[in-house]
Amino acid sequence: MRAAQVEQVRQFNRLVTQRVGALDDHFLGRGRPLGASRLLFEIGEHGADVRELRRRLGLDAGYVSRLIKALNKEGLIRLAPGAGDQRVRTARLTARGRREMRELNARSDRLAAGLLAAVSPRQRERLVAAMSEVHRLLRAAGLVIERVDPASPAARWCWAQYFAELDRRFPGGFDLGTSLPVDDRDLVPPRGAFLVASIDGETVAGGCVKTIAPSVGYLKRMWVAESARGLGLGRRMLEALEAETRSLGLTTLRLETNKALHEAIALYRSADYREVKPFNDEPYATHWFEKRLRRTRT
Repeated sequence: MRAAQVEQVRQFNRLVTQRVGALDDHFLGRGRPLGASRLLFEIGEHGADVRELRRRLGLDAGYVSRLIKALNKEGLIRLAPGAGDQRVRTARLTARGRREMRELNARSDRLAAGLLAAVSPRQRERLVAAMSEVHRLLRAAGLVIERVDPASPAARWCWAQYFAELDRRFPGGFDLGTSLPVDDRDLVPPRGAFLVASIDGETVAGGCVKTIAPSVGYLKRMWVAESARGLGLGRRMLEALEAETRSLGLTTLRLETNKALHEAIALYRSADYREVKPFNDEPYATHWFEKRLRRTRT
C-alpha cells in the first residue's frame, strides 16, 4: 500500500472522530464515554452475554468489565447467569436503561441530521452514498476466517443456510438425503478442515475441504451470506480453503457445482479452476472443476 493511502485513512479517521464527537469525554452529552454508550447500544432490547459483547466489539476484557460495572452501578443494566452456561453472564437493559437508550438514539439522530443539514442537497446524496460504501468496505476489512469444529453451532448454521438457499434456487428444490454425504470426521485435520468467516461476531460465510485421494482435496458447501455479498468474501473464502488444502499436504483441489449457481461458477473460472469430466456421482452437480495448487513461497 502507498504512503498516500495510509495518510488519507488517517485524515479520514481524525475528521470522523471530530465530527461525531467521539473525542468528547461525555459522548452525546450524557456524561459517559463513547465506549459505554456503544455497549448500551450493543446490549439492546434483547440483551447479550458479556463474552459475546467482547468478541463483537473487539475490546479488551478488562475494559469491557469496567464499562459493564459502571453501567450496572448506574442502574442502566442488570447482570444474570446465562441460560445455558452459568459461567457466562448476560447483560440486559433495565427500564432506566431502555429510557436512556431512547434518549441516546434521539440525540444521535439529531447529530446525524445536523451533519446532513450542513451541506447542500446534492452533497447530502453524495455523502450518504459514500458513507454507505465505506460502511460496506469497512465490514469487509473486519473479516475473520478461522477453522472450527464441523459440529459447532457456527458450522451447523452455515450448512443450514446453504441448504436453504439451494432449496430456493434449484428448480426442483434440494433434498439433503439425496446429495452425497459428508462425515464430520473427514473435516478435521489431518483429513480436512471446516472454515467459518465472521464480521464483528456475525457468521457470514463457511466452507470445508476434505481429502478424497492421495494429494487430492475436495471442496464442499462453500457459502456466503446474502448480506455480505459483493464484498469479495467469496474469493477470500476460496483462497483460505485453498491455503488449508495446501496445509493438509494436498496439491489438487476438486469441486462440483450446479448450473443454477451462476456466481459460484464465475468465481471458480476466474480463480483458474478448469472444467473436467465428472469425478463423482453427485446428483445435483452439472459442472465439475479442478485446480492444481501452486506451492506458496516461504
